[in-house]
Amino acid sequence: MTKALVSVPKAAKRGDIVDIRAMIAHPMETGYRMGANGVAIPRRIITRFVCTYGGGEVFAADFSPAVSANPFVSFSLRAAESGPVGFAWTDDQGETVTASAEIAVS
Repeated sequence: MTKALVSVPKAAKRGDIVDIRAMIAHPMETGYRMGANGVAIPRRIITRFVCTYGGGEVFAADFSPAVSANPFVSFSLRAAESGPVGFAWTDDQGETVTASAEIAVS
């Protein structure tokens, strides 16, 4: 089961720097473990994270095989306009999980 958790302030003043936090619970597999049948379990890790706001990409990260399980990302952005902050995690099998949160800017 894949579950995304995001933390975005509900409100901010225009120009404020706000903290954004995002985590995904993902069935990370390194590709090195053996299954019950003695065959390696295929690798499945998060390889890309993207955050969008105000119509553009504001943060992105590429993850490597050394990424921890349930990767957590924290960063700041400047509140410019009210609207959604979008999040997308993509794994190496091409599956993308998305989440969003609204921020009201006054």
